[in-house]
Amino acid sequence: MKRTLSLLLLVACAAALLVAGACSSSRSSEEVELWSCPMHPAYVTDHPGTCPICTMDLVRKTKAVANEEVAPAGERHILFYRSPMDPAVTSPTPAKDSMGMDFVAVYSDAAGGAPAGAAGLDLGPDSLRRAGVMTEVATVGHLARRFRAAGSVVADERRLVRAQSKISGWVEKLQVNSTGQYVNKGAPAMAVYSPALLAAQSEYLLARDAANRFAGSQLPEVRRGGQDLLVAARRRLELLDVPESFIVELDRTRTAQRTVDLLVPANGFVTAKSVVQGQEITPGMELYTVTDLSTVWVEAAFFESEARWISIGQGATIRLPYDDRKTIAAKITYVYPTLDAAARTLTARFELPNPGFALRPGMFVDVELEIDLGEGVLVPAAAVIDSGLKKTVFVETAPGKLEPREVETGERNGDSIQIVRGVAAGERIATRANFLLDAESRITGAAPRELTSTPPAAVPPGDQP
Repeated sequence: MKRTLSLLLLVACAAALLVAGACSSSRSSEEVELWSCPMHPAYVTDHPGTCPICTMDLVRKTKAVANEEVAPAGERHILFYRSPMDPAVTSPTPAKDSMGMDFVAVYSDAAGGAPAGAAGLDLGPDSLRRAGVMTEVATVGHLARRFRAAGSVVADERRLVRAQSKISGWVEKLQVNSTGQYVNKGAPAMAVYSPALLAAQSEYLLARDAANRFAGSQLPEVRRGGQDLLVAARRRLELLDVPESFIVELDRTRTAQRTVDLLVPANGFVTAKSVVQGQEITPGMELYTVTDLSTVWVEAAFFESEARWISIGQGATIRLPYDDRKTIAAKITYVYPTLDAAARTLTARFELPNPGFALRPGMFVDVELEIDLGEGVLVPAAAVIDSGLKKTVFVETAPGKLEPREVETGERNGDSIQIVRGVAAGERIATRANFLLDAESRITGAAPRELTSTPPAAVPPGDQP
């Protein structure tokens, strides 16, 4: 009897084990439908809806085993859970964030070898198209740098002449009598009565008579002394700005004149005048200023960041504000040695001929410089993500596969930018939706950093499910 009971018990245990194994096999082979975001594949759920990160419609994934814990070796398994809004907040168990959103599972196959916190993306052509990602090919093109600056016309400082008095006297007649008047060199400027000039004329006439008398002397020293007195008296009149024509007339008439005509020293416009008819003048007094505008300067202020391109001899195009069709070719003739501390600009000077006096001091003009930089690899400027510390582009290595790559950029060429290092001509670069790609790449690449650098952040007790 005991032997019979033992056999029955053994048979019952074997049957129970067979039933449990069948149930376990049925449970492990049970398959369910999973839904994930096309832009954030790490977000997986068992029901359709929208992505809590980017609000895109979820897409159905291939059927997977429901019990992840018993997945065979080599297949994906859950490493930890992470907040969908802040990847730095993680949990070893399922949880919810402060907004009630479910944490996202991070799987073992999401821990790719992404450089500097970014991971490659394998989203497929359809997902890229739905996300609005567009790509263009990096090409070799001509590089040119163009600068524009506002310039102002100023008078050539080397062509300014200021007339000053060398004697004391009174202005009895004034020919230079208005500002803006155009005057010619050698024309009468004013008639001045001066006791000093009158005395100098008398001395000259006496010296002339003495030289004539001494000319018949038998002694060479006497003849030479009389001639030296005449030369000295004449030289004094010349130093007091008495015109040569006045001295010739004085020799002819042998009579001192009450007034002397002072002459205009240069061609140009009277740009300043501080004397009127009848006014007393004194030595050193400024009478008027004549400015020759046949040649003028254009001074243009360029930003400090453009200073390395500004050099003497650099060509430029100057446009007049009242006629955009008229251009003037010019070259930089001088670069000022100091920077404007307030405006942070560097001033360059252009020297221009001014026929017809079309360029007037105080006028504004447009100055344009174009620098030829040769050739280089160009990509659309929108393709480069600049974080301030580094610059990144997404290179399409295969259809639907994108690789983040750090690059070094050069000069900007309109809507394109030069790639000095990191991308070769012919490679295809993502030009739209780059920030979505960058966000997804960082979320995907966050797993290895969180696992190797610091343990998962603790989740507040109130957020546990």
